[in-house]
Amino acid sequence: MELRAYLDMLRRRWLTVLVVALVALAAAAAMTLLMTPKYTATTRLFFGVEGSGSATELAQGSTFAEKQITSYAEVATSPLVLKSVIDELHLSMTPEELAGTVSANVPTQTVILEIAVTDVDAAQAADIANAVGTKLSKVAASLSPERADGSQAVRATTLAPAVPPTSPSSPNVVRNLALGLVVGILLGVGLALLRQALDTKLRSDKDIRSLTDSPLLGSIAFDQAVSRHPVVVADEPMSPPAEAIRRLRTNLQFIGAAHESKSVVVTSSVAGEGKSTTAINLAVALADAGSRVVLVDADLRRPSVAKYTGLEGRAGLTTVLIGRADVEDVLQPWREASLDLLPSGQVPPNPSELLGSPAMADLLAKLAASYDVVLLDSPPLLPVTDATILTKMAGGALIVVGADRIHKAQLVDSIDTLRTADAQLYGLVLNKIARRDARPYVYESGYYTAEEGSGRQPATASPAPRRRADG
Repeated sequence: MELRAYLDMLRRRWLTVLVVALVALAAAAAMTLLMTPKYTATTRLFFGVEGSGSATELAQGSTFAEKQITSYAEVATSPLVLKSVIDELHLSMTPEELAGTVSANVPTQTVILEIAVTDVDAAQAADIANAVGTKLSKVAASLSPERADGSQAVRATTLAPAVPPTSPSSPNVVRNLALGLVVGILLGVGLALLRQALDTKLRSDKDIRSLTDSPLLGSIAFDQAVSRHPVVVADEPMSPPAEAIRRLRTNLQFIGAAHESKSVVVTSSVAGEGKSTTAINLAVALADAGSRVVLVDADLRRPSVAKYTGLEGRAGLTTVLIGRADVEDVLQPWREASLDLLPSGQVPPNPSELLGSPAMADLLAKLAASYDVVLLDSPPLLPVTDATILTKMAGGALIVVGADRIHKAQLVDSIDTLRTADAQLYGLVLNKIARRDARPYVYESGYYTAEEGSGRQPATASPAPRRRADG
């Protein structure tokens, strides 16, 4: 994964990283609060060697002390010293337990020994440190060789006696919180990477292009206005989704120029990807460009064209197919545009059979002879076979892909369904792109895109929040 891919992943999954980091930080804070405060008291001893005062003896004594000082550090935590300290201070612990609270450290190239004692009682920590220092001085003197006159060669001098500390040495609140935050961020990034690796949803044009060579004819960003005004091309003509629909119209016209058929099936893989609103707005955009267009609501399971356009839908396609009316009698004009709508009519018990009937084939041929473009809003491809049947009759299909709605395998299955039936796929439309995935467009005194000169084709404008479900 390239750096840009990592950054894009973090941009998508920032909430995961933030939540995990905050949980880890809260856990570190809770653990810190539950820890018993401990205090550390330190005493410092200087070890020297008694000599006659000559330069040679002083040098030898200094060398001897330096070599012995590390041994004295080990002696400081031995039972030889600690047993006496326990007896003197009447401590209720064993030498081994006391050794766990005592540490001896020798600064580099010195003959100074630092004895630190950690205890829950500050005064007791200081008393133990001073007692260990006193006992070590005596033990070190007894362990060193005697001088010729019988005096001890090594003498320990207390440089700084231990005093009760005023603040605890542990827990270290700042360190613990910082460590918890760092661990949380690392865990959050790891979880984000795992979710990214396991995520199979389609969200961007890159995801689509990685799955199929079929052309991506348009990308439509989600806009809240669509929920209030489904026919956004007519009701919000200057909105980014309306501009995206017009780009889709242009691309579809180029694709249509290479095919003789005038009929296009608008479908999707599953429900809720926005195929119906895409079909309606595409029909309005084609009519605005001067084409004579008819939009047929061929979704005989969950029809929605009449609902979204505010027309009467009780008589329509099914009425014509069962021979109870002529198509001219149930077609309804759309406002002042050169667009007619054919609602679904009553929902039948046998949608697939009706759509695959000779009557449907005859109706499509009749409409194609009277209109420049025939758009059919059909059910999704995966749940039922209606869209495949219609695509075989029509010229081809346009698959609407709802961003963050379906998984990659579902789109692959939809495309394979059409290919297995030897049905034509004109292309795909990526719908309901989140703002973070839509490429930025700016309209100023001239036309300007953030990717101008980059060699890449712009996808769509980027409006605000997330998606909604519709046909």
